[in-house]
Amino acid sequence: MSLPLLAADDLRRLGAQRRAGERCAQCGGLHCPGWETLPGGFDAGGLRPVGTLRDPQVAEPTVEEYHPGGTSAWSPDAPIAPAFHPFNKSDAWRCTTCARLFLRYTEYGGYYHEERIREVDPALVVNT
Repeated sequence: MSLPLLAADDLRRLGAQRRAGERCAQCGGLHCPGWETLPGGFDAGGLRPVGTLRDPQVAEPTVEEYHPGGTSAWSPDAPIAPAFHPFNKSDAWRCTTCARLFLRYTEYGGYYHEERIREVDPALVVNT
């Protein structure tokens, strides 16, 4: 299945479609305002892919991060900059119950890989 390529405006629009109210039972266990490891016991079956930030025209996406305010990837207030790492290696996923929007990517190290997830706050999405 080929996912549509999303831009900053798409993330803002999709993130704003979240249903009002408390977190639902399906995704309520996810507290990820900054990048976090996907919890081991979390059932990701209630999340559906809606698009990607991985541009197929870019063979080697940058590993440079975007933190003009001195944040880090783990900061809950770090900007969501689609052209920069790790967003440029991420797919967008939506909760099927409450429409919360998340970004997910897999981080690979020498001997491990970890699924990372971050909720999309439309106010933090920047067009760089």
